[in-house]
Amino acid sequence: MSTERGPISQFIERNYLHFNAAALMDAAKGYETHLTEGGKMMVTLGGAMSTAELGISLAEMIRQGKIDIISCTGANLEEDIMNLVAHSHYKRVPNYRDLSPQDEWDLLENHYNRVTDTCIPEEEAFRRLQKHIYKIWNDADTAGERYFPHEYMYKILLSGELEQYYEIDPKNSWMLAAAERNLPIVVPGWEDSTMGNIFASYVIKGEIKATTMKSGIEYMAWLAGWYPENSTGKGIGFFQIGGGIAGDFPICVVPMLYQDMEMPEIPFWSYFCQISDSTTSYGSYSGAVPNEKITWGKLDINTPKFIVESDATIVAPLIFAWILKQ
Repeated sequence: MSTERGPISQFIERNYLHFNAAALMDAAKGYETHLTEGGKMMVTLGGAMSTAELGISLAEMIRQGKIDIISCTGANLEEDIMNLVAHSHYKRVPNYRDLSPQDEWDLLENHYNRVTDTCIPEEEAFRRLQKHIYKIWNDADTAGERYFPHEYMYKILLSGELEQYYEIDPKNSWMLAAAERNLPIVVPGWEDSTMGNIFASYVIKGEIKATTMKSGIEYMAWLAGWYPENSTGKGIGFFQIGGGIAGDFPICVVPMLYQDMEMPEIPFWSYFCQISDSTTSYGSYSGAVPNEKITWGKLDINTPKFIVESDATIVAPLIFAWILKQ
């Protein structure tokens, strides 16, 4: 056992020997080998990872160059910033399984939106961010400029405007770490988020043009340019946290380039890991075993493939701890 590693890494190497624990360990070592051999890594964020405060470990992964690109839902994009500026106003509900419809209604009436055991405060989180991001959207609209959803978020973070509200150590915000590195992000289906809904409301009211926000198709077109430029040598790995569009969308860039753009030399994803609790037998793509992706032209027959069927809020920080030698 390597003594250059910290106590977390030593613990999981000593104890995580079987079943999903062993799969976690194998996936972590595979990720590390991929980077050591010169590969790059995409991390995709589904679920409510930002509200689960994954930023505590994810931000350091970004700062240390262990992640080269992120794909995430619109919710994960905004909820990391909301946690940054409104953390003390969040409400934890450990007995969430026991809530009655009336209890849930009371939370709504008090402007709390619940994500499992955590309630996001509407005024301090959503509306606070809305007030500042609207000006950036509107300025771009007035100037006839167009940006991607994450680029607007980068602008607001790098402007320093939100610093007055910071309620956590900024080093624990993965979006702030990403903005400071100008890390590439794709946000498929951004419209399905609170800020996406708010943007749509301004479009409906005629205050902002829909075209001021670049679209998901444009994200795919951008990714189709980024992938070939970065897939030389060891290639690009794919580390998927949860399921859904954050993973489904970007993984398709390879078969799209190969089949639809007729680029037969395009490399497959060169590492694949998914942390999932989805069930394959229900027809769920999120629960599909990695080998199914071979049939879709996403993974090669020899691509190292891992699946950890467990809770991503437990597994991802442990894998990141291994990569960071903590």
